[in-house]
Amino acid sequence: MHHRTPKLAFATVAALAALTLSACTAPADAESTSTAPVTGDMPDASAPGVGGTAIGFITVGPKDDYGYNQAVIEASAVIGEAFPDMEILTAENIPEDDTAVSTMEQMIDRGAKIIFATSYGHLDAAEKVAAAHPDVVVVQQGNTITGDFLPNEGTYFGTVYEPMYLAGIAAGEATETNTLGYVYAFPIPQTIANINAFELGAKSVNPDATVVAVSTSSWCDPAAQREAANSLLSQGADVLAQHQDCTKTVIDAAEAAGVFTVGYHADASELAPEGWLTGAVWDWGPLYTDIVNNILVGEFTGGPYNANFRVGYKTGTNPFVLAPYGPSVSQETKDLIAEQQEWLGTADGSPFVGPVVAQDGTVKVADGEIPSYDEVDGMDYFVEGVVGNLAG
Repeated sequence: MHHRTPKLAFATVAALAALTLSACTAPADAESTSTAPVTGDMPDASAPGVGGTAIGFITVGPKDDYGYNQAVIEASAVIGEAFPDMEILTAENIPEDDTAVSTMEQMIDRGAKIIFATSYGHLDAAEKVAAAHPDVVVVQQGNTITGDFLPNEGTYFGTVYEPMYLAGIAAGEATETNTLGYVYAFPIPQTIANINAFELGAKSVNPDATVVAVSTSSWCDPAAQREAANSLLSQGADVLAQHQDCTKTVIDAAEAAGVFTVGYHADASELAPEGWLTGAVWDWGPLYTDIVNNILVGEFTGGPYNANFRVGYKTGTNPFVLAPYGPSVSQETKDLIAEQQEWLGTADGSPFVGPVVAQDGTVKVADGEIPSYDEVDGMDYFVEGVVGNLAG
């Protein structure tokens, strides 16, 4: 059974009726860290994803959210530069229901044989489209396929909790109240692991640090985010972190209150020139480019992306990285974070090296044990030091 988030609520039905596809190319001054398309023998024309004229990206939110969806759209521009013969199709504000199916169908009609469905809840739609179009590769961002894979589908993600552990170190060093606030969307394994890693990172340098976690039950609801941020501030939080698709509201609230903030998904340091510590942000360009290369040379089926592909500090270049540091982060803290990042890439490194104890005192990871990435992907408990419950 697949994990699912609740469907997003939108203000009006008209917003759904107004969905449009836009085509874009990379800006002339865009810098790509990706490799050029692979050349060599002609690929098998019958291989999934080969022979299209466009590449599609659907996002659950807007391109200017200072967060998750902005990172996707920025990376789609990198793809446009790396593959100039391809038309890049983007569709924003696509909810996690059959609207996503119809939007991807429109992209296929416009020549797309490669589609990135980028929200956790887009998985059902991605699997429907992959089943209906065996010549089209649909890759989904962040969720997990259970059971057998179709030859034209896969999922991918980074280990988001690793840089959140590092950001927790910066927060633990910065706090004076020892109360860190965390605004999150839904209690799915990704958000739970992020909150836990943030607390464990903070506690590694400040044993008195606690994280108060508040759910908004939405990936992007500015009103709910503002209410959550104000609640955390009233409880004495002097650092606000978050797992929300759109990040501006929480960052603005922290800056206005004169407290520190940790960003998420995209670099939003310009919003908080005084309080910005760092952020855990996506650098999707290299991974997206490698996925497209793999498809275009006809090697997707049976390859690394025809699976639940995960990459982290232990297995390769994590697409989830730290944003630049703010002015208050000391060189000593930066050096410590650099050391810890190197440690996370070793066989013995993990935010969750045991013992890890849950809120109720249960030992979840035994002393000296290190959970695998797959095991962390199933995390369903808060650790000691996190205040809150999984019902929000």
